[in-house]
Parts: sequence; C-alpha cells; structure tokens
Amino acid sequence: MPNRHRLRLYALTRILRRIDLFSRHILARPLRAYQLAPAQAIVDSVLRGRGLTFAVMMSRQAGKNELSAQMEAYLLALHSRVGGTLVKAAPTFAPQAVVSMERLAALLENPLTRGHVVREHGNTLTLGKARAVFLSAHPEANVVGQTASILLECDEAQDVDPDKWDKEFAPMGASANVTTVFYGTAWTRHTLLARVVRELRAQEARDGVRRVFLVPADVVAAELPAYAAHLEKEVARLGRMHPLVRTQYFLEELDAGAGMFPPERRALMQGSHPPHLSPQPDCAYAFLLDFGGPAASAPREDGGDGAGEASGEGRAPDHDATALTVVAVDADDAVGLPVYRVVHRRAWVGVDHRTLYGQIRALAEAWNPAAIVADATGVGAGLTDLLRSALGERVIPIVFTAARKSDIGWRFMVACDVGRFRDHAATLPTGQGAGGRLAELQREFWAQVEAAQVEYLPGPGQRIRWGVPESAGHDDLLVSAALCVVLDDGGWGCGGSVLVPRRRP
Repeated sequence: MPNRHRLRLYALTRILRRIDLFSRHILARPLRAYQLAPAQAIVDSVLRGRGLTFAVMMSRQAGKNELSAQMEAYLLALHSRVGGTLVKAAPTFAPQAVVSMERLAALLENPLTRGHVVREHGNTLTLGKARAVFLSAHPEANVVGQTASILLECDEAQDVDPDKWDKEFAPMGASANVTTVFYGTAWTRHTLLARVVRELRAQEARDGVRRVFLVPADVVAAELPAYAAHLEKEVARLGRMHPLVRTQYFLEELDAGAGMFPPERRALMQGSHPPHLSPQPDCAYAFLLDFGGPAASAPREDGGDGAGEASGEGRAPDHDATALTVVAVDADDAVGLPVYRVVHRRAWVGVDHRTLYGQIRALAEAWNPAAIVADATGVGAGLTDLLRSALGERVIPIVFTAARKSDIGWRFMVACDVGRFRDHAATLPTGQGAGGRLAELQREFWAQVEAAQVEYLPGPGQRIRWGVPESAGHDDLLVSAALCVVLDDGGWGCGGSVLVPRRRP
C-alpha cells in the first residue's frame, strides 16, 4: 500500500478513536468544552459496554441538540460495519423527532459518510449496517418491538410521560445493556428527567462516577459572549424569577404546586401612583372585565352608587363577583410594550344581567376606554355580545380554554416580573363612599394574589393551571387584572399595537 494511503488510513483510524477529533476534523464543528465532557463520558460507556445512564441538562440554545447529533453521527460511523441500532425518543414525532432526524442527516453529509446514508420508513437513517430510529414518546404512540443496541436516548425528557418510558422504552435496551441518555431542562420534581437525576445522583454518591451533566446559562455565557448578551436580554424581558428563566436557562426545579406570586413578584406589582375616583383628562384607559357566575342569593346593596355593586366582602361562597379593573395605559416602556397601572376597580355580586349591562355601559360612557377586554366564557358570552353591539370593536371577547388561561397566566407573570403591571398606592381611607370601596377592593385583590396557586403541568407545551383554590376564596379581581396582557396583542384601535396615551376632549 502506498505510504500516502497508509498515512490517510492511520490518520482516519486515530480520528475515529476520539469524538473530539471526529467533531473537529470530520464534521468541522468542534464541540465546546461543556459539550465535550458529557460526550466523552457517554461514548466511553457505549464503546466499553458499561451500560451507564446519563442525564444532560443544558440551558436553552446552548447546543444540547448539536451534542446529541454529533454523538449519533460518530457512533453510527463506528458501527457502520458491525451493525447495531440507536433509538431516540422525543415527546412528539413532528416536529421534535423529525427535527432531530434532519439534524443528524445533515451531519452525516460529511467527507467520511456522504452518499452512504439511506432513509427508511420515514423515521430511520441507515449507515451501512448501523441505523438510527426516531420515535414519538406520546402516550398514544405505538413503539413496541424496537430494540436499542448502540444507544437509547430520550430528548426533552421533562415532557415525556414516565409510565410510557418505563413500560415501552426502557425495555428496548435491556438485552444489550445499552447506554441510556436523558436530555432536557428543569421543570418540576415530578418529571421523568427529575426522577432520573435523583436516581443518578444517588449512584454518583456510591461509586463516584459522574452521570449528571448540568450546564446552566451562566456557564454557557462565560464561554460565549453572544450567548451572554442573549441571556441578558431574556432576563430583562421576562425577569430573573420567571419560571421559564429559572427552568430553561438556570435549570432550577419548580415546586409543582406553588404560590403564583412570591414576595419578590408582589413587590414588583406595587405602584406608587394614586387611584382615580373618576376619569382624568390626560389618561388613556382600558377596561378588564371578568364576569362572575350566577347569583346564589339576592343582590346585596352596600350603599354604593349602583344597585347591587359590592366590594367583594360577604359574597356568596359558591360564585365569583363580576369584577372590573380599570387600567391607565402608559406606552413608555423599555421593552416596547405598555405599562398597565391600575387606577380603579368595581365589583358586582348577585346583580341581574340587565342591570349589570346598564351599569357597565354607563361606566364605559363616562371613562371612554379605548379597549374593553371581556371574559366571554359561559355567562359572560351574552353580556359581551351586548357590550360589543353597543360599544363596537373596542370590546375584545376572550373565551377561557385551558390553553388560553395558561397563556394569560404565563404572560401576566412576565408583565409583573418586568414591572409592566402596577397597582395603585394604598392611600385611600376606609369607610363609606367611593374611596372606601376602592380600599376594600384593593385589600381583596391582594388577598387573592397571596392565595393564588400555580400548577406546572407535565408534557409538551409547559402549560399551567392557576388561580385561587376554591377552598381559599375567589379570584375574580385577579383574573380581571390578568386580562391586561391581552392588550399586548394589539389590533384593537388607537392606530397600532400599543395604546398611546392621548388627551381626552
């Protein structure tokens, strides 16, 4: 054999012994230091048949998927002559598993393996005798019958149902004592990934072999200045205490059922501006309406200026009030979105719909809000239709579904964390009259804020359930306030996506 070919074969053999050399010289995409550490540990377990289990948690956009794809390309190249199967699961087939498959296919277009890859069955890439199979871990997906002999991977493991994994995926690697890797970010302690991390930590304590690799955002930022700039923007946009920042960037586990408004968030919600007993000439207002359920008792009078208007105290225990939050909207915000300053509140308990419609319409004529966000779910549908007929397109109907309420809850937490929602100062005296009722409603609002709970649901989409538990009271004023984030969507008048304060005539 000519010396040139001998040298090439020697160099290739040497490169294929180490994933860092494969990454640099074959793929021309060197792994970063924080990627290389788990890659070397996982590959070592595969090639030595150790059958270890690993957890790799990296902050968003830090290169977790690139790491996974490079290891897959490397192991397929090594096993192309001897054969074997790599199995990778994702919470959904499309888009998650498909994206992983396409990423691997792109990496296999390298000088060593280009032109030798075959696609099969829509979910398999074959290189010689080795193949990579991509599967959905959705609870209803049929995956029985697959066997993993090279590597078994679970992507976004925090979103995969633990029972599905234990019953149908874990057995795939049993006969070959296969190495298993779980990838993802933090969520709650009840996820598959959190359970695996706890188990691996216990094993690490017993034998000293590292199995858990955590790469939070500050580690990535220290190596990549561009990522540091991105992280700074995300923290500014969402707030450091926002659950998505905590879990997806800093890998901090959440309490599955926790207070929605911890003291740090409540402090950011407290403003210093005075309330408005009546509309002011230089303010742009929006109404936020949460309609309560049917009355369980006769309308209650409280000496107010409208029949049946109530502060929320002494209400029937089995239904919410109809709550109105009036916000003044200030467009001067550093992130390009409005600031919502609560200036007034109203609440009605046990008022018939005809009276309620008349009072809300009269308030709208007095305050002239530029937008009225109205809960059009259930009993609110008819009232919202009436208001829209009378007041036009500035009435924005919102129908609460599980997904819609989750979205509003997420966005309201963001608005609070970055100071875009602020309640008025507690400067009003108690007692009779408009000022006393505003003070009572403010106390009720903050009681609801402190009682509110948030449940972080498992599975794709990272939905939440939130509100005040029935045993703890009501959340009408809180839900009404949270509707302010709907105004961020724009397209409801005043010429654009934000409400620009204007002088009233």
